[in-house]
Amino acid sequence: MSAVNAESSASGGGTGGATSEANTPSAGIVIVGAGQAGLSCAEALRSGGFVGPITLLGDEATGPYHRPPLSKAWLAGEMDAAQLAMRAPQMLERKQISLRTGVRATAIDRAARCLVLENGERLPYSGLVLATGSRPRTLPLPGADASGVLTLRSRDDASALSEGLARCAERGLPLVVIGGGFIGLEVAATARKKGLPVTVLEAAPRLLGRVLAPALSDWVADLHRSHGVNLMLGVQTAHIAAGDDGRVSAVALADGRSLPAGLVLLGVGAVANDELAAQAGLACERGIVVDACGRTADPLIVAAGDCTARRLDDGTLLRLESVQNATEQGKSAAAALLGQARPFTATPWFWSDQYDRKLQMAGLSAGADHWVLRGQMDGGSGGFSVCHYRGTQLLAVDSVNASKDHLLARKLLDAGVSPTADQAADTAFDL
Repeated sequence: MSAVNAESSASGGGTGGATSEANTPSAGIVIVGAGQAGLSCAEALRSGGFVGPITLLGDEATGPYHRPPLSKAWLAGEMDAAQLAMRAPQMLERKQISLRTGVRATAIDRAARCLVLENGERLPYSGLVLATGSRPRTLPLPGADASGVLTLRSRDDASALSEGLARCAERGLPLVVIGGGFIGLEVAATARKKGLPVTVLEAAPRLLGRVLAPALSDWVADLHRSHGVNLMLGVQTAHIAAGDDGRVSAVALADGRSLPAGLVLLGVGAVANDELAAQAGLACERGIVVDACGRTADPLIVAAGDCTARRLDDGTLLRLESVQNATEQGKSAAAALLGQARPFTATPWFWSDQYDRKLQMAGLSAGADHWVLRGQMDGGSGGFSVCHYRGTQLLAVDSVNASKDHLLARKLLDAGVSPTADQAADTAFDL
């Protein structure tokens, strides 16, 4: 493998790629965060021709692993640790990627080009990647510190949740989920498969109100109710009660009702881990502000994944939390450090598995003024899609058990091609 051209440099938007020093074999690139984005960046650096040291830092005890199964297959006991791992240690060794686990970064010394670790160690860098991810949002609820009140982000979180569900199953205790987002609903579905009583509390008048059309929100609600979930919408949580042993025993609502609980999951969104960047003087607004290539205002520092907020051409910020975004931003960030421009502009897509249904979303439906249904939303096992339009422009397609529609929608949106609403609604029309 030859070194990348030391004369290349990135440009645009007041940001730039790393200096030629980052392309020399003696220089090192440090990646903070050993998740999807960090791993993607490390591997893209190697495949892109970087021959210097690459250090991948993770604050967890394990190497890179898949997070989406944590609320589904892993929690259900259908996946083991080997299946959860993204890369075996030997694979990273073969690519000469140095993985350090259980390591926390506390500061960036931009003047000295050093990363400061919790133990006081200083790691010099010629290029720095911030792939610090996000953490579960918390609620200022009295009693939220009781034993058995959990969040879900990491493998350790999922293991604690699994143990809690097992305890509930043994004692016939219910799970209460606060928050009707994807994580909460996926855990609710998994718990119902295990036979546990489940209540989902959502403060908004409908589920997933920011991302789904009302009709699809109602469909998701009906799906959970049909599986026995006690779904309560438009309710406010007042406090969490605990027994004499310090364990959660009930969730009290603002209207005076009290719900028994053997376990509580807080699923009210996520917050970008941007503190390290903010303390270093980098622009942060709901995440580390980057351009389409993952570049910050510092030409030696890029960022990727859930910790970022991408500045769009119109000046607005877009924050995405998805495997696709982490993977592609990681590749874009690597290219930026190699002096290349690889903007991530593909249609965003997401998915969620609940019971025997797979919800797949392509595009962003915000700004849509009407939608059409493709297929039958009848509660049966057949597939259907909801196609979102602004005027005549197709913005997004949400598909349930309709993977072909989803894949075609991604291609249409990437190409800027919009079938008419009548064509989209006609299942005989070949998308």
